[in-house]
Order: sequence, then C-alpha cells, then structure tokens
Amino acid sequence: MPSPDLTPSGNKPRTVLFASLIGTTIEFFDFYIFATAAALVFPRLFFPDSDPNNAILQSLATFAIAFFARPIGAAIFGHFGDRIGRKATLVAALLTMGVSTVAIGLLPTYAQIGVWAPALLALFRFGQGLGLGGEWGGAVLLATENAPPGKRAWYGMFPQLGAPIGFVLSSGTFLLLGALLTDAQFFEWGWRVPFVASAVLVLIGLYVRLKLTETPSFAAAMAREERVRHPFLAVFRHHSGALVLGILIALATYVTFYLMTVFALTYGTSRLHYSRESFLFVQLFAVLFFAATIPISSLLADRIGRRITLIGITVLIFLFGFAFAPLFVAGNLASVTLFLTLGLALMGLTYGPLGTVLSELFPTAVRYTGASLAFNLAGIFGASLAPYAATWLAGHYGVHAVGYYLSAAAALTLLGLWRLRETRNTAF
Repeated sequence: MPSPDLTPSGNKPRTVLFASLIGTTIEFFDFYIFATAAALVFPRLFFPDSDPNNAILQSLATFAIAFFARPIGAAIFGHFGDRIGRKATLVAALLTMGVSTVAIGLLPTYAQIGVWAPALLALFRFGQGLGLGGEWGGAVLLATENAPPGKRAWYGMFPQLGAPIGFVLSSGTFLLLGALLTDAQFFEWGWRVPFVASAVLVLIGLYVRLKLTETPSFAAAMAREERVRHPFLAVFRHHSGALVLGILIALATYVTFYLMTVFALTYGTSRLHYSRESFLFVQLFAVLFFAATIPISSLLADRIGRRITLIGITVLIFLFGFAFAPLFVAGNLASVTLFLTLGLALMGLTYGPLGTVLSELFPTAVRYTGASLAFNLAGIFGASLAPYAATWLAGHYGVHAVGYYLSAAAALTLLGLWRLRETRNTAF
C-alpha cells in the first residue's frame, strides 16, 4: 500500500522534515561561525602571543572544548528526551545553543579584560557544545521516528543537510563581511555580526518546533510503559556494544570534516599563504558537493543497505588519505579546490546515512541518549583534537602525516562497519 500523507502522530511530513532541518542548520551555523573565528579571529583578539602558531593552537584548543561538552549535553538532553519526549527537549537544546552563541558575539577582548576574555570564550563554547550535544540526536529522531516504511534513511538525511547548509551560511557571512568591511572594521566589530544575528534564526526554529506533536515511536513506547528510569546508565549497562560500534562508525566522518574545514582553513591561510577570502570561497564551493552527496548515499542506504553503502564510502576515504598531501600542498588554488571538493564530497556520502544508522542501533526507550552519546563521543576522538593534532603533525612531520592520520581513522571505522549487522529492517 502507498505510504500515507500524514504520519500517525498528525505531524505533516513537510513540517517534520523542515523542523529537523532548520534546527540542525541553526545549530551547525552557530557551531561553524565559532570554528571559522577560531581560525581567523580569536588567535589575534583573545590569545595574544608573540608566537602566532602558539596563538592558533590555543584558539584551536578552545574550539575543542565543545566536543567534550557534547557528550554531557547528549546525556542531559538525552535523559529528558527519552523520559519526557523529543519535542520539549529539542526546544531546550536550541535555546542553550542560541544563548551561548549570542553571548560569544558580545564578549570583550583580551585587550579589554585580560585573561577573563579567553576564560569566558571557553565557557560559552562549552555552552555551544551542550546545546549541539542535545540537538543532533533529537533532530534525527524527529525525522526517523516519523518516517514511513522504507524511507528512514531518506527522512534521516534532512537533519544531516543542516551541516552543509549551516556551513554555507557561516562561510558566506564571513565572505560578505570581508568584502564589505576593512580589516580593521572586521576585527573591531564585524566578526561579531554572525554571532549576534543567529538570534533571529533561533526564534524561527523555536516557532516551527513548538508546532509539532510527539513522534509516533516515542508515543507508542510510552503507551507500552517502556520508559527507562535512567537512560544514560541503561545505555552503558545494556547497550555498551552498540555504543562502541556507533563511535567507531562515526569516527572517520568527524576526522574527514574537520580536516577539510578547520585544519585546511588554518593551514591554508597561515602556512600556504592563501588569502582568507579566496580560501573561504573555495571551501564554500566545495561544501556544495558535501550537500549534493548526502541524498545520494541516503538513497543507496534505503535501497541496498546501510552497511554495504558505508563500507564502500569508507574505503574511498581511506584511499583519499594518501592523496591528501599531494593535492593540498601542490601550490595552486585549482589543486586545493579539487582537494576540498573530493574530501567534502566523501564527507557528504558518509554523513548522509550516519544519523539513521546510529539511531537504529538502540531501542526507542534509550534511543535519544544512545544515538546522541555515540555521535558525540565520536566527536571527542574524531573531531575535537583533529585540527590540533593535524596542525602538530604537519608542523613536525609534514602534511603527508595528516593524510595518514585520516586513513587510520577510516581503518577504525571499517572495523566497526565490519562488525555491524544490517539495520535497514530494524523495527522502530
């Protein structure tokens, strides 16, 4: 029989998909404007140092704080998402992220308040991590738990699209500011604009989400009295194998993305001497391929299976690690464009079905907590230290070592995928 036009909960499919997309778009926009500022702005304004490389490393360390906050956010918001529902928890996560981001845009600099400036920057970066730790898992469940049969990966793809859209908005904003403002204006006040302006996007996201009802899967689980008293403990006691598997499966995705964005931007502008505007423009172009490949892998995951789709893509990421240095340091912008396009296209392919796969590893009663923890713990190992580790490797052993680092991450993900059973037909 054809799939119904309305989900059993009464949520219209268009509303569900837009609500999951707009939330992750906002969250990732907020997250990426910090990443861009960490590479371009914060070393100069919040971490003054006689050695520019040390200032960059200090800034990247602050960038990493959010990844350690994200599992905490996953545990906190996951608890309430599994206990009281997806809708209210998603609203709270979005507010946490939004308030933290606006606060960063209003911070005084090191020249104005001294060491309090980097301390407050770190605090609000921690708040960003808490918000995103709770947002991603809920947005994926909002989509997948409302999906009709046979389309779970396709529905689960929409919150994933928030990542490239948020990145395009972030990079586009910084490019526009660079074109309209002088360097002095940009560093004096221009960099603050995207942080403060994100409040408008947050209000739109809140409006859309407040119109939703609870997902059918969660409502059915509550009707069967399957609520777990302590979801966090239940995940570690009864689903630790699924948790470890999820972390391994997400590892290469994280390493790929943050090498292609934060590390590439930092190294490309500081060591390879490309201008900030030209490199951001090339990244913006390459992210379009990130967005374009997400639907492709999601369709494949629904048609031929999650496991075989992700294994094939991860093998390509493993091989790409050996082409990393030759393409990136070739000395011309055309080669860098190809490098970023290939890397971010692979990122889109691996990212598309990822949320669906992680959500399928856990039962409804602990799904919010389990999927969020797997995704965000992988962020600690795969993303938080990636820009810092890559910068260190490039400085001591050359950019080739960064490529080998990527291939090693892909090998670990292949190990996890080899152990994964096919989840396409998992009951929700």
